Amino acid sequence: MSDSTSGSTTTSTASSTASPAIRCAALRVVRGGNPVLHDIDLDVPAGTVTGLLGPSGCGKTTLMRAIVGSQRISSGAVTVLGEPAGSPALRRQVGYATQQASVYDDLTVEQNVRYFAVAVDAPAGDVERVLQAVDLGAFSGRLAGRLSGGQRSRVSLAVAMLGRPRLLILDEPTVGLDPVLREDLWSLFARLAAAGLTLVVSSHVMDEAERCDELLLMRDGRVLTRGTPAGLKERTGTTSMDAAFLRLIQEAAA
Repeated sequence: MSDSTSGSTTTSTASSTASPAIRCAALRVVRGGNPVLHDIDLDVPAGTVTGLLGPSGCGKTTLMRAIVGSQRISSGAVTVLGEPAGSPALRRQVGYATQQASVYDDLTVEQNVRYFAVAVDAPAGDVERVLQAVDLGAFSGRLAGRLSGGQRSRVSLAVAMLGRPRLLILDEPTVGLDPVLREDLWSLFARLAAAGLTLVVSSHVMDEAERCDELLLMRDGRVLTRGTPAGLKERTGTTSMDAAFLRLIQEAAA
């Protein structure tokens, strides 16, 4: 970790000394002859909420897809929970919620979640658990095609939480949600991390950075810097993550 200053109460000493949940070594992705990710090296500590922040198009989604094993990489390596990314052994240990909700419009909310629960062999009672966790219990009988964009995203989040994954990769899970539900979800993320789960949550909204244990700030396919929210603000002499990010961009361009 680049900063010793802690900005959260969910990171434990054990998390900092254990093997990282995710390790990227010289990760490079090229699509259509154009570099998308440039030789990324990073570790994500286990049992933390790590925020992946940066403007749209900076490579956040590509990096997350490489971590879950759905992105072809050009060179380098990605190790997840001690296994190469995409290994069959990781299928029940990694939950992934994409930007675009992965739901069937002609099924109800509950039917969607039950369908995926069978696929991952989730334990009895898991469907109700995840629906309550994302505040969709009252909508369980509604067709997914009649949900709002934010509600559809919450269905995808519920699916990602099925079973007992050790790692959750969440691509902008709070887009389209009202402030109250956003607060509820970030509180949920903190509780999950406190229980030992590792979360990587992408966003382009800098105020969400304050809720993370550690931040990876991306720009133009590179990790600009990493650290705790408090540490990055102290390093840049700023009082907000927006200002800190702008200062870091200026320093990188100098």
